[in-house]
Amino acid sequence: MKYKTHHRVVKIKGVDIFYREAGPADAPTLVLLHGYPTSSHMYRNLIMDLSDRFHLIAPDYPGYGRSEQPPVKDFAYTFENIASIIDALLEQLKITKYSLYLMDYGAPIGWTLAYKHPERIETLIVQNGCCYEEGLETFWDPIKALWKDRNDKDAIKKCQAFHSPDGLKWQYTHSVPDPSVVSPDNWEVDLRHLLRPENDDIQIAMFYDYRNNVKQYPKWQAWLRERNPEMLIVYGKNDYIFPVAGAEAFKRDVKNLEYHLYDTGHFALESFGPEIGAVIRDFLERKVCNPK
Repeated sequence: MKYKTHHRVVKIKGVDIFYREAGPADAPTLVLLHGYPTSSHMYRNLIMDLSDRFHLIAPDYPGYGRSEQPPVKDFAYTFENIASIIDALLEQLKITKYSLYLMDYGAPIGWTLAYKHPERIETLIVQNGCCYEEGLETFWDPIKALWKDRNDKDAIKKCQAFHSPDGLKWQYTHSVPDPSVVSPDNWEVDLRHLLRPENDDIQIAMFYDYRNNVKQYPKWQAWLRERNPEMLIVYGKNDYIFPVAGAEAFKRDVKNLEYHLYDTGHFALESFGPEIGAVIRDFLERKVCNPK
């Protein structure tokens, strides 16, 4: 039985946070953390595919999707602060055991949660996100320039191009063998929040703050070695944003690793959604529902 997806809003630390929820409340929970520059919309199909067996929670971060966008002067748009919002959301929903799906920006947010609450983490699923510097190749050059000089106008202009209409379409379709399977609704939905006043400033602030994630990579890698979590990699192997070298690097630190590559780009769910969903279902059935 597939469950309907509910679209909810709850106030967390004074901010209205939108989230999607589906599946039986007493089933194992999978928290879906979205990437840049999208929202929980990227999980709409996966939620439906898994809702018969699992409890799915997919929030929008402040300033993304349908969550509130507090003014920049009143809210710290940093990964640490957004992780604190997601942490508080899960606590308010009384979710104390869960698996995490880490994608793009969702990766550092998820690593922050896992490091803080290792006892709550049942499994980790990583899709085109990383915690290794070898996963930050050419795409990241303008962002790295921004890290060196927050006011570098050329770097800012190049970063802004990533979330322009053409840049959005490129992110969804680059290295996808058949782009016709990728719905244009994706970048149209993203544009809804990206065109809000001040949102461009938020995106640049997040690019700049990403440098603080990189500083924590060694800590998170040590956590992986120490904890050796049950981990699943489902990765678009042709991704230009987080290239496959970043996925390969997990093999150094995690023994309990299952590894799957797909012939596609960054938003792998758009072209391999059913295949990835089937692998996730099998993984969670074995590791969470019926662990040995």
